[in-house]
Amino acid sequence: MAALKKGRNASATSKPWRSLALILIAIVALTGGMFASGHTTPRLGIDLAGGTSITLAAVPEAGQESAINKTNMNTAVSIMERRVNGLGVSEAEVQTQGDRNIIVNIPKGTNSKQAREQVGTTAKLYFRPVIATELAGGGAAPTPSATSDGSEQDSGKDKATDKATEKATDGSSPSASATTQGRAVTDALKADETPAASPSGTAEDKASPSASGGTSGDADSKLQAQYAALDCTKESVRAKAGDGSKSSDSTVACGQNSQGQWQKYILGPAAVDGTDVDEASAVLNTQTGAGWVVTMDFTDKGAKKFADITGRLAQNQSPQNQFAIVLDNEVVSDPYVSQALTGGNAEISGNFNQQSAQELANMLSYGALPLTFREDSVTTVTAALGGEQLKAGLIAGAIGLALVVIYLLVYYRGLSFIAILSLLVSAALTYVIMSLLGPAIGFALNLPAVCGAIVAIGITADSFIVFFERVRDEIREGRTLRPSVERAWPRARRTILVSDFVSFLAAAVLFVVTVGKVQGFAFTLGLTTVLDVVVVFLFTKPLLTLMARRKFFASGHKWSGLDPKALGAKPPLRRTRRPSAPAQTKEA
Repeated sequence: MAALKKGRNASATSKPWRSLALILIAIVALTGGMFASGHTTPRLGIDLAGGTSITLAAVPEAGQESAINKTNMNTAVSIMERRVNGLGVSEAEVQTQGDRNIIVNIPKGTNSKQAREQVGTTAKLYFRPVIATELAGGGAAPTPSATSDGSEQDSGKDKATDKATEKATDGSSPSASATTQGRAVTDALKADETPAASPSGTAEDKASPSASGGTSGDADSKLQAQYAALDCTKESVRAKAGDGSKSSDSTVACGQNSQGQWQKYILGPAAVDGTDVDEASAVLNTQTGAGWVVTMDFTDKGAKKFADITGRLAQNQSPQNQFAIVLDNEVVSDPYVSQALTGGNAEISGNFNQQSAQELANMLSYGALPLTFREDSVTTVTAALGGEQLKAGLIAGAIGLALVVIYLLVYYRGLSFIAILSLLVSAALTYVIMSLLGPAIGFALNLPAVCGAIVAIGITADSFIVFFERVRDEIREGRTLRPSVERAWPRARRTILVSDFVSFLAAAVLFVVTVGKVQGFAFTLGLTTVLDVVVVFLFTKPLLTLMARRKFFASGHKWSGLDPKALGAKPPLRRTRRPSAPAQTKEA
């Protein structure tokens, strides 16, 4: 048994190089990944890197002043947060201010511009039938054409298809296709109110809502006058197109086709609402070569509405066989249909790239804001103040670290060499992992996170002290250094694990129950606590095991911090031999 126990102890103490090699490989691999990714510094939050602060004011619609309430404001905040997070913008803050304002802070980043464009977008979606359309400067709009095999081509940006018909191979079931020529609102015209329009008709004939069952009398003349005066090449005019119109009214709208030409539209009343869209997503369609597409799944109610409107429009001639997908009074697609789309889903395809497809799907998926918002102010936030606070925080951290190092040097002497190396390894791992977490999960380093990293210095130093004191206790009992290290480790290990578990649990609870920047503090505290366990197990203990074999430490040099005399060690216990009985008789 003694031999077996000795063999086990020898085996246990012969593996420190393995642990040191493992943590060295991990550091090299993580550092290589950091440089390979091109993110060699942690991503900074808005308080350190600067960014954009947007103030949005809620604007009530006519007769709906009571809609601006706490419930709707909180719902708007939640939707805005999901939109921004869906774009991968890290550390964005969305919060209410007063009864009518929402403050959005977006840090500098690759997607901050898109986030600003989407954050206040109401995302009111409608499907409206196209009554008339033409280029803003005059002339006929591009018209989709069909190939001889029954598949559909379009000259514009997007086309919409019913997934149920995509698998047709005989050409007898053509899918619906479309061009994105402008912005519009969609709804169904009654079948008996939508006569066919000749493609060769004049612009005035096509623009007549009465000819398409839209309006009549003075309202008809007013809409024609708006359509004639609509200049979609001017941004100020486009922004006001369709203002004040209800979903049940015909309206005018603008849109841009894939050639970059602006078009203007007369659109009928809305037939399908955006709330009838159950889910939207951006998908890379490699089967048909359509590239990036946006798929939409309708609710049961929406599927019936969509089937009805597409069935009625399929009986008309161009452009009145088209419906416009309108997002916030802007046409994002105007597909034509040749048959009813009854599958309960649809696909918008065309000249999308990944970013544009995800932007559209993002707004459709997260729903419309319950209120309309006006952009009151946009302020660029500089990092000057945050930089000063960061500098002050780093100075405080450096002072704290220096005091810890001085304490270790004075009290532990040679052992402080092991502690300082362990602190450096922990700092290197923390820096590399924070740099990698920026692009991976959107982690951004803010001032509270820096505070969490500074607090972690004390947690890491506490683990070293626990281990060192256990080793010293064994030496005080009269044991030599090598067995003292191995006997002290199990007890120190339990204490370190319990202490770090409590710290990690506190960080996890703080992360769950708080919001905003405080989560940065909790996340950093939890991360550094986990790294403390890794460093102590894979670096500090193996390194002390190796140092215990060196004469400087093993002999108890007075500068090693392990001098038995300085520690008040007891003399080793020795067994005394009792004299034998014959010897005692002889002496007597």
